[in-house]
Amino acid sequence: MFLQIAIDIYRNDPNWIRPLDKDIEEVFDPAKNKFFKQGECTRWILKDVYGQMLGRVAAFVNKKYKNKGDDGPVGGIGFFECINRQDAANFMFDYCKKWLRERGMEAMDGPINFGERERWWGLQVEGFQPPLYCMNYNPPYYKQLMENYGFQPYFHQICFAMKVQSRPQDKFYQRHDEISKDPDFSARHIRKVELEKFAKDFTIVYNKAWAKHAGGKELEERVVQKMFKTMKPVMDEHLIWFAYYKEDPVAMWVNLPDLNQFFKHMGGKFGLFQKLYFLWLKKFGKCSRFLGLVFGVVPEFQGKGVDAYIIIEGAKVMQSTAKYEDYEMQWIGDFNPKMINIAESLGTTRSRKLTTYRYNFDREKEFKRHPMLG
Repeated sequence: MFLQIAIDIYRNDPNWIRPLDKDIEEVFDPAKNKFFKQGECTRWILKDVYGQMLGRVAAFVNKKYKNKGDDGPVGGIGFFECINRQDAANFMFDYCKKWLRERGMEAMDGPINFGERERWWGLQVEGFQPPLYCMNYNPPYYKQLMENYGFQPYFHQICFAMKVQSRPQDKFYQRHDEISKDPDFSARHIRKVELEKFAKDFTIVYNKAWAKHAGGKELEERVVQKMFKTMKPVMDEHLIWFAYYKEDPVAMWVNLPDLNQFFKHMGGKFGLFQKLYFLWLKKFGKCSRFLGLVFGVVPEFQGKGVDAYIIIEGAKVMQSTAKYEDYEMQWIGDFNPKMINIAESLGTTRSRKLTTYRYNFDREKEFKRHPMLG
């Protein structure tokens, strides 16, 4: 019934792409979701007195969930779906607040994931078009349901899009040419036969450039190795790039095809038939869009043109293959002006916006937005 509620709500919405059932259910499976080792999660459905389903929601506590500037423990809610009734939404939010308070939480963020931030994070508030793979999508009225209850925007998540054949600004080529004169710099795309090497490089760059953005949580190389092996069947080697200085990884640009262009045909299922159909679509179908997942430069090379270098090196190959028409970046937090500036300077347009909301249980406490990153 938890899955059925979403099917009922989006029945007449042509933009909705039904997520794979397994991708939702694995969040709530302790055998599949490592976050159960550091927290707990529960979920509910809401019915009226006649048995009519009105909504659903999940709540979770993650001991390691912490954002820069947090001065108390924060829980999460997610996978929220609701008919357009404020009383129904309020009832579910109250239930989550009670459950989280009993576990020592002082605030709740939502809608977020009981897992990594690249999946099921934020409420869509602008750009209502078919969602990207594992991206939240919701009716516009959800914004009012949350804000009327008292949730406030903690940070906004901006997505950017552009045509693959678009030419970046001249300054990118100028910076690229300057770096290219130094023979100690090189850039190359991933090769599946060397996944272990590139997983190690990813770990190094991520932990130097991105761990602080995720509340100081570093990735272990074995976790990245497993992640890369999982991604291998859907990787396009020409879409994942690393830059090196004297063979030390200093930057990465990780992209994947938009899997929702395939999964929209699956009706939420991924059994044997769907897997065979997926392989057929990969070989003979068309995926016209790829997605930017992670971009990072290690601190000691930031501001030196390495970002432009890796982008132009990758773009030369991506444009020459003419395989994809559109490029869209997964969200960038509005607390990260450096990355937003890079995205905008590429000549992108803002394609959609999501919002991570926060609700302080102490209604007298001063509300603070996510701190800006230097």
